[in-house]
Amino acid sequence: MLHPLRLTALLGSLALPALAQAEIPEGAAPASEAALERYRGDSRPILVFAPDAADPRYQAQIEALEAAAEELAERDMVVLADTDPAAGSELRRGIGAEDAALLLVGKDGGVKLRAAAPVSAQEIIDLVDGMPMRRREAAE
Repeated sequence: MLHPLRLTALLGSLALPALAQAEIPEGAAPASEAALERYRGDSRPILVFAPDAADPRYQAQIEALEAAAEELAERDMVVLADTDPAAGSELRRGIGAEDAALLLVGKDGGVKLRAAAPVSAQEIIDLVDGMPMRRREAAE
């Protein structure tokens, strides 16, 4: 079972299976279609795909997201990671990510950003802050 995970500086150890914890850096949870659906309406998942956890693009992306953990949490963003293309997850097949990729999914379930190279956390934050739903949330 996946446990919901918000990327925050306050995280201790992850409540993930040992294998997943060894492959996924602290601050990210394994990505799966079931996990993605559980966040619909409540969170904005950031999906990070890579050929393996040692990929430098993956490491750079995770580091950038960890550095902005508080800002991401304020915007209801969660980070989900898939570093095992051979597993053939439904989610990976559905989006066609065979290499490194980042996707930002809105609370409505729509893909708001897709990138092949690491994206700065500020770019993601700026994109979310420009969304009508986020502007309503900030006003409340």
